[in-house]
Amino acid sequence: MVRKRFDEQLEELNVQLIEMGALCEDAINLAVDAFLKRDVSEIQGKFHLEEVIDQKEKDIEALCLRLLLQQQPVASDLRTISSALKMISDMERIGDQAEDIAEITKHIADRDLVSSTHIEDMAKATIKMVTESVESYVQKDFELAQAVIDYDDVVDDLFNRVKEELTRIILADRDRAEYCMDVLMISKYFERIGDHATNIAEWVQFALTGKHAEES
Repeated sequence: MVRKRFDEQLEELNVQLIEMGALCEDAINLAVDAFLKRDVSEIQGKFHLEEVIDQKEKDIEALCLRLLLQQQPVASDLRTISSALKMISDMERIGDQAEDIAEITKHIADRDLVSSTHIEDMAKATIKMVTESVESYVQKDFELAQAVIDYDDVVDDLFNRVKEELTRIILADRDRAEYCMDVLMISKYFERIGDHATNIAEWVQFALTGKHAEES
């Protein structure tokens, strides 16, 4: 009976993590959509997700503590719960960085958009990483977690392409230097989101094996 209740709470943890991951996806989507459409009103009217993500982190943290204090988890359960606590910290940072992208967009919305193809691709790639990192936790899928870790190379490559593209624009028109630096910061935030998704995937692997990526 005790184990049944514990398993039910673990399932609740999975649901809460899926919901938090979906909120992160929404925040990234909203931030990049505002950037591409140059729509400041959309940011001001809808970008409250960071606060919702913060609250979700607190809720999951409280659930994890209940699992630790009220139940008697075995070693594998302890790894699962401790990994979840690490994961929500990375997801909270993803929400922060999506908000940072939106804040920068507010300041550059009145400027002509430089080529955005690679940034849009970065957004899609990071959303894929966030989604699949959470799925790998819920499905206890080591290989999917590894695929997320490997996919970070795609995001890094896109970031390098953005840097090269912006460098060419600055060399051709130095009046656009400040604007290009803002766009570079946006791409850097996407690159960091990819890093956080990688961290999540590495904690999934730890939950499954008891070893960190470096040890593996």
